[in-house]
Amino acid sequence: MAQTNTQQLIREGKVSVGIELGSTRIKTVAIDPNCQTIATGSYEWENQYRDGYWTYSINEVWIGIQQSYHEMTKQLKVDYGTSLQRAASLGISGMMHGYLVFDDQGDLLVPFRTWRNNNANQAAELLRNDFHVNIPERWSIAQLYQSAINEEAHVSQVNYMTTLAGYVHWYLSDEKVLGIGDASGMFPIDHETLTYREDLLKRFDALFQHNGYKQSIKDLLPRVAVTGESAGTLTDIGAKLVDPNGELQSGVPMCAPEGDAATGMVATNSVAPRTGNVSAGTSIFSMIVLEAPLKHLYPEVDVVATPDGHEVAMIHANNCTSDINAWVNLFEEVLQMMGVAYDKDELFTRLFERALAGDEDLGKLLSMGYVSGEFITDVHQGYPLFMRAIDSNFTLANFMKSHICSAFATLKIGIDLLKENEDIKIDSIVGHGGIFKTEQVAQTLMAAALESPVSVMQTASEGGAWGIAVLARYLIEEDEEDLAQYLSDFAFNYTEAMTIDTNQSEITQFRDYMTRFKAGVKLEQNANALFNNAKHTEG
Repeated sequence: MAQTNTQQLIREGKVSVGIELGSTRIKTVAIDPNCQTIATGSYEWENQYRDGYWTYSINEVWIGIQQSYHEMTKQLKVDYGTSLQRAASLGISGMMHGYLVFDDQGDLLVPFRTWRNNNANQAAELLRNDFHVNIPERWSIAQLYQSAINEEAHVSQVNYMTTLAGYVHWYLSDEKVLGIGDASGMFPIDHETLTYREDLLKRFDALFQHNGYKQSIKDLLPRVAVTGESAGTLTDIGAKLVDPNGELQSGVPMCAPEGDAATGMVATNSVAPRTGNVSAGTSIFSMIVLEAPLKHLYPEVDVVATPDGHEVAMIHANNCTSDINAWVNLFEEVLQMMGVAYDKDELFTRLFERALAGDEDLGKLLSMGYVSGEFITDVHQGYPLFMRAIDSNFTLANFMKSHICSAFATLKIGIDLLKENEDIKIDSIVGHGGIFKTEQVAQTLMAAALESPVSVMQTASEGGAWGIAVLARYLIEEDEEDLAQYLSDFAFNYTEAMTIDTNQSEITQFRDYMTRFKAGVKLEQNANALFNNAKHTEG
């Protein structure tokens, strides 16, 4: 679109904005009516391990939103010579699950506990057995019930529970609402009524009351909305929270806040049955949109929802790129020490490209990139490990290849379980996230791991922030197309994708590698006891 036309769209308030709070950065994206990105802004942040929990600073939530939004508007002014005062629509996305609970005054009762925590195993198992539905320990309901089992003092004061996206949306709009995709990671959804399962709400109340608590869980949860439904408007206070400079006007229509899994499905055009995507960042998860309900219950598989309510089989692993990032930071420190000029993005690119030169057996190296625990492999506390055989071929190529393969290995275990036990058909798998930024490398290794062609789209780098901007755009569209049709006709009308097919030799290599990886899982399972014993001995 010509610069003058875009400038006019900005001035006329026809630009939609999406803000996503991801695991490593908060990103703001502005799109035109054709869903084309016209400006972006971002703010980097990182989770912290405090008092036994993975958390983010709530104050930094607002710092990050404001700085990423400011960076986006600054780009608009540079590129188009005008400021954004009126937006056509606005959407908020964030990391799914986690634990954000508030009292009747709206005050946060305990620091934000993220999806990354593995502290609710007991509650998850009890709820799974009672509900006959898989309830992972990262789900909000498991976090609440575990707090009740632990008799934490704050539980009796809980008046409202939501996700990160739901929290931000609430503060911006005064609406306690959540998109169905994000809500499905808090409490099981009835895919006929498109809200929480009434029978399980009652079952939870009985369990909760047995522990001495009087609240009804239905009163604590956000209202559920599907894509296209109004979720309120930006208030005067909300506008100032996003843009302290005071240029953004209130009254902007807001779509339902969604989780990063749901916006990832949008960003990869994977909301229709028989489509799937893999999102790879700090964590990694696959989303496979189902044609029919699963036949069996699997502790490794969540059943969640697309933004418009289709059932999705979600397989989630807590660890993906964190250990890779730590090693790249180490290489960066060496370059700094030697006084070598370098570009961080180019460093990542060169290291990743080197992986394709690795040996078929990865030089007999093994990386276990477990920064945190993993439910799928029954690892309660992660300890990143790197090992090599005495006769290993210890090269940079094999080193990088082993780390990238490690990033996909735990997900493969979960997907293989589903393939072996369910009649699931997948027409396409799309990868997105920072690990795919270097062309072909991670994509090639993932195709070998999943034994399926993998595509990466041009929009993959924009990720969920673009996805939630598209959902915000969909909110104000007047036609009645369903979401999948809208994405195909508008959002992805001009988008190209690069697809890498499977290679039987590479599939066989990855299968052989998995034998070594699964053996390494036993080391991870024993590491916690070994390290704790060492601490006690030192004490």
